[in-house]
Amino acid sequence: MQALRSTLFVVWMYGLMVVMGIILTPTLIGPRSWARGGFTVWRGLIFWGLRVLGGVTWELRGAENLPEGGALVACKHQSMFDTLAPWVFLNDPAIILKKELKWLPIFGWWAQKLRNIAVDRSAASKALRDMTRQARARAAEGRQILIFPEGTRTGVDEQVDYKPGVAALYKAMDVPCIPVALNSGLIWESFGKLKQPGRIIVEVLEPIPPGLDRKEFMARLKTAIDTRTAALVEEGV
Repeated sequence: MQALRSTLFVVWMYGLMVVMGIILTPTLIGPRSWARGGFTVWRGLIFWGLRVLGGVTWELRGAENLPEGGALVACKHQSMFDTLAPWVFLNDPAIILKKELKWLPIFGWWAQKLRNIAVDRSAASKALRDMTRQARARAAEGRQILIFPEGTRTGVDEQVDYKPGVAALYKAMDVPCIPVALNSGLIWESFGKLKQPGRIIVEVLEPIPPGLDRKEFMARLKTAIDTRTAALVEEGV
């Protein structure tokens, strides 16, 4: 039964990406608000399929910790779900993503039109400078900057060091950093495959104030996200 659920959802998600990508392409030549509207429709249909076909729901906790203006949000990354859900609870986020993704058909078009921040990870220090410059500009517009501090998607039980990009943004932006923990990897694997029906939990944690030195900031961030993520994984097992 679960294999059937997962297959139906994968077909729905990728079929929808192609169909909606074609139907909504005209919004890409208009103002960014048009593209945001089109993306909202597509995301809503993805979540509909997740719920109806996949038997998966999700819950947001810690909404009282959400920022109202420009801020830095550091989120655990276990599945594709983590790139979609923040658009529901954040105010027009600008997501830090790999430069390679912006060249993908359909997804890349929307990523560029929505003015996310593409990073060339092979460029090292130049990439950090470009990233912080763009992040400050987006934050000045009142947008939240969303970064996955591990730099890539990780497994539920996988522990990796956080990349220096999140510390560079924290220092350059001089704003609170809001950690986000989740357990999406228990349910949603790569490429849309669903392990099981159930409930994904996303928890917004208490903000880390600006002004900490790099070592203390990184330690507090990693402890907050990893500790709470482990608890959410345990809750979902």
